Amino acid sequence: MGTPRQLPGRRVRVKNEASEGADANKRSPARDAWQRVPWRVRRFAPLAIVLTVAVIYPFVVDDLRSLATIGEFFPQLSSMVIILVFTMMAVGLNIVVGYAGLLDLGYVAFYAVGAYMAGWLASGQFQQVKIHFGSVGITSDTRGIHLSIWVILALAGIVTAVAGILIGLPTLRLRGDYLAIVTLGFGEIIPQFVRNADNLGGFDLTHGTFGINPIDSPGFGSGLSDATGGILPASFQQSFDREMLFYFAILVLILFTAFCSVRLRDSRLGRAWIAIREDETAAAAMGVPLMRTKTWAYALGAFFGGIAGAFYASFKSGAFPSDFYFNISVFLLCMVILGGMGSVWGVIAGGMILSWLNVEGLAVIGARFNDAAGTNIEIAKYQFGIYGVIIVVMMLFRPVGLIPERRRKRELEEGVSA
Repeated sequence: MGTPRQLPGRRVRVKNEASEGADANKRSPARDAWQRVPWRVRRFAPLAIVLTVAVIYPFVVDDLRSLATIGEFFPQLSSMVIILVFTMMAVGLNIVVGYAGLLDLGYVAFYAVGAYMAGWLASGQFQQVKIHFGSVGITSDTRGIHLSIWVILALAGIVTAVAGILIGLPTLRLRGDYLAIVTLGFGEIIPQFVRNADNLGGFDLTHGTFGINPIDSPGFGSGLSDATGGILPASFQQSFDREMLFYFAILVLILFTAFCSVRLRDSRLGRAWIAIREDETAAAAMGVPLMRTKTWAYALGAFFGGIAGAFYASFKSGAFPSDFYFNISVFLLCMVILGGMGSVWGVIAGGMILSWLNVEGLAVIGARFNDAAGTNIEIAKYQFGIYGVIIVVMMLFRPVGLIPERRRKRELEEGVSA
């Protein structure tokens, strides 16, 4: 009698059991202990740690910056506000690029619309009228439109969402490179308009290259401040803890943005976005309405960009055309690619890293390099070249990003193994 033939499935099973045994031998006791922790605790423990660090950072930043060797690498509180604003915009762009797979090179347009919404509705730009609603830190006889910044943030989000729909309707019929070129055009139109809209038939809409300033500060008014014993400040700008107040405000906004992004990703609309990203033709064949679904992505991405722009204008106390240029759109796109397209936490990590490099990091690293090498090179001048090198290295060695989305990571790994 011949030897019994072994079925292919049996060989696979034996191989899998052997590999599982080998993996089990490689596991460390710490990893086994972590796997025994309940799933919900493992899921939310990193978020709880990050939130704890973020909350205590304003109270220890001075001590951290006084450390001898690494103190300079901790950003100042005002820099942290800027870092979080740009990170919030990156999370908004991730909805368009990471979820729906639409290459948007004009996201700076939504940032500009949000900033000028704050300029129009919380400043003395329109001296012809005197409208006050919830304004803080100014007298009641001040001319112009002065609404509460909290109201303006909501209005800026709504208006920019409408702007996203208006821009998206004529452009989202295109795909790939053609869509990128058209969005780039709209991203250039908006900044050029605000630079030259200081004389529209004799009417000054944007104050031209000088921008609109000063813009009112956020706050809760004297009534709420007195009722809470000063816990809620009357005006951020007039408080001694101005930077800390802005920091906690933007921290709440970025948490709101991340929460909405995660919920959208797991919703029916989010699954439709991912289907379009993977195969637009197949998604249409399965009944996904392409135009409506893409327009929702554009509108919701613009919504968060507008809120970030309005908040940043209030923080800087002005909306200036020099803040809105094409490089910002590319910069935000680099954050999405670095962190991991479609990954909310990855984009937050990538946004924090690149924003820190842009605001303080390159200057600190350049100073350290010059001290060590005895040179006098201004490394900050080559910032976009450095960002480009970072992206190239990421694409070569870790194309999924720093913290990849699980679905996208599996797709790339299966493609490589195939």
